[in-house]
Amino acid sequence: MLKGRHVIEPGNLSVQEIDEICSLAEQIIVDPVSFQDVCRGKILAALFFEPSTRTRLSFEAAMLRLGGTVEGFADASYTSTSKGESLADTIRVVSSYADVIAMRTPKEGAAFLASKYSACPVINAGDGGHFHPTQTLTDLLTIRSLKGSYENQTIGFCGDLKFGRTVHSLTQAMCRYPKNKFVFISPKELKVPDYMIENILKPSGVEYVEAERLEDVMGDLDVLYMTRVQKERFFNEQDYIRLKDSYILDREKMKLAKNDMIVLHPLPRVNEIQPDVDDDPRAAYFKQVKYGMYARMALIAKVTGSL
Repeated sequence: MLKGRHVIEPGNLSVQEIDEICSLAEQIIVDPVSFQDVCRGKILAALFFEPSTRTRLSFEAAMLRLGGTVEGFADASYTSTSKGESLADTIRVVSSYADVIAMRTPKEGAAFLASKYSACPVINAGDGGHFHPTQTLTDLLTIRSLKGSYENQTIGFCGDLKFGRTVHSLTQAMCRYPKNKFVFISPKELKVPDYMIENILKPSGVEYVEAERLEDVMGDLDVLYMTRVQKERFFNEQDYIRLKDSYILDREKMKLAKNDMIVLHPLPRVNEIQPDVDDDPRAAYFKQVKYGMYARMALIAKVTGSL
């Protein structure tokens, strides 16, 4: 069903397809040896126009563990785009060499544009403040694995909800499952964008509230999704300095949470989760990293037609 498909935003995948990808990822987790050659002879082009550690290495590790190979770049200044080559031409060239492209860019909509010129599937690895569908698959796989379901959950998103593409993507995905509720915790300047409310939340009919204090809602949450305030998204450094420490999760705040709540974070963190939380069994953000590799393995196998 997914062979040859572009994955630009979570809405490109049906609920059934998400379930298939997560089920395949769970099979890979249980028996990785059985999948070590399924992409033998296939090439992943990792085009990262924006700095990344986890996402880039996760994609590369995923393809290598499937038996494929990787080409690409982690610094666009070493590519022909620095000479003025258009994105369309770059994609035309790269897709002549590769079987699948994973692309990160600071420009919103660039992944969609790339999909129009690519001869192979394009997977959006993050486009500005827009969407990050493979992080969403990571989050869904983590929630299903640790909470047993991605239905009937109260999910709190905390921090930068204006520019946080992982927040936008996961909200869009979780709106499609029954009985989920959302709590958006942020300062007014970083509240969830109006287009998310008007185009996704209201049409879905889901229950949601907005809050400014994490302590006021902590005890209601099944999942707490922390985010950092992203310096690179601000035009005014003074605004960043004023808002960067708005929310800091520590051991004292964790005392207010349910015993089975889990804490997620797309990483990297700065100081929004204190190290004293890391040893709490509810801290799941490093488990989340590994689930991300398995989710990308499953997606790559599907879009390349390997499985």
